[in-house]
Amino acid sequence: MEMNESEIREIAYNCRKATFLIEKQQIASITLREKLELKIHLAGCSICKTFMQQSFLINKMVHQMAHSSNRSDLKLTLHFKEELQVMISDRLNRS
Repeated sequence: MEMNESEIREIAYNCRKATFLIEKQQIASITLREKLELKIHLAGCSICKTFMQQSFLINKMVHQMAHSSNRSDLKLTLHFKEELQVMISDRLNRS
């Protein structure tokens, strides 16, 4: 699994891909290449390191909250989901 200089440079400056991999690894396993790419990126990006720490913490808290409650009414409303999707799309389009 060799990487040339331009591939490494692209990974090192691609926060969008790094945040995608951070989230992906929380719900599924990532490939060895993706792990390497993420490690390279995180070596030089303190913002994505912070994002990863916060993302793990948020996911852990949500998981604990959802599993510690016997309530089955812990669901997002359709209206809230739609608003959240619009906010996410707006933020992604600004980058």
